[in-house]
Amino acid sequence: MEFNYQARTKNGLIQVGVIEVSSRKDAVSLLQKEGLYITHLEEVTPRPFYFRQIDLLNRAGRKDIMMFCRELALMLKSGVGLVESLRALAEQTSKSVFREQIVEISADVEGGVYFSEALARFPKIFSNFFINIIKAGEASGKLSESLNYLAQHLEREYNLINKIKSGMTYPAFILLVFLGIGGLGIFMVLPSFKDTLSSLGVELPFLTRAVLGIGDIVRIWWWAFLIGIILIIVLLWKYSKTSEGREIVGRIALKVPILGKTIRRIYLTRFTENLSTLILAGLPITQALDIVSGMTGNKIYQAIIMETQEGVRRGELMSAVLEKYPKDVPGLVTQMIKVGERTGRLDESLMYIANFYESEVNRNIDALVDIIEPVLIVILGGLVALLMISIIVPVYKGVSSFGF
Repeated sequence: MEFNYQARTKNGLIQVGVIEVSSRKDAVSLLQKEGLYITHLEEVTPRPFYFRQIDLLNRAGRKDIMMFCRELALMLKSGVGLVESLRALAEQTSKSVFREQIVEISADVEGGVYFSEALARFPKIFSNFFINIIKAGEASGKLSESLNYLAQHLEREYNLINKIKSGMTYPAFILLVFLGIGGLGIFMVLPSFKDTLSSLGVELPFLTRAVLGIGDIVRIWWWAFLIGIILIIVLLWKYSKTSEGREIVGRIALKVPILGKTIRRIYLTRFTENLSTLILAGLPITQALDIVSGMTGNKIYQAIIMETQEGVRRGELMSAVLEKYPKDVPGLVTQMIKVGERTGRLDESLMYIANFYESEVNRNIDALVDIIEPVLIVILGGLVALLMISIIVPVYKGVSSFGF
């Protein structure tokens, strides 16, 4: 059994948490042994499956975290206390799960826990990157500025992801239409024409026989194809989560014609923008590189960043290490980092690179969509044309054989 508890320490500090024991009596006994004075104890009742599904919709998304940072930074800058600001944000938040989490964070902070430590209780929402920037803000006394850095960072990521999603929406719609027309043809059109074509008494062309044969196989074994596709997707997804799988997928992604160039620029944007934000927040460059290496999302770039970190620790310049990888790190990146190292404005140089590549990514996505749309339409039109030809040709031959 799990119990939510709120208690006070001997020093009068508030402490909240969850304890798992066999009974309520054991929970009270255990908390009292730890020297806590219980002010609230409530059993956590397991919720039905469908309620847990609804809770998923009430969790914080990227946009919610971004607005949380913006509003909290504004309140702190206006002189409102941290606990009071958190409580106000909890009241304004529409998502119930996120609201409860903010309340717990405010209770921890009120009890004397550092804000960064309270946030670290929710690693699925607040990343290591997020926590370290907050720690830097606490250490420097510039928490509101750190929150502003985070808000800007999250806004850039949010806009980039939305750009990619919106770019893929139309091609996905075209593909869905193609699948719908294909299914309609196989399950409804072909069966109605099969008997008609057989009754004509003419030899069916190879294309017609192939289309009818494929249609028969799909109609009979559609469930096997569906299970097979699902199994392949699940196995590939699980393999991509392994260390070896991530490395292979990362290498393949970077080598895909046209698309690979865009993916490479997305990684470079993420690397330079994240590193700039961490350095601007006051983190040492070696620590910043260590954090960024875990956020890259590609094993190749992760290895490059980790080697860069080791080089910087040994006293080498970051640009000197990155120059060893001209295929993965273009000359523009290393040159701008050199300028930043010489002038002492590395964060500005990195942000310039991030802005440049973000613009390039936006242009590349627009160009890819412009290419994909006509290609999919041509493919769709070609397949529909083949289907029509496979039906019309034997009908024409049959009509001609009857002298019409």
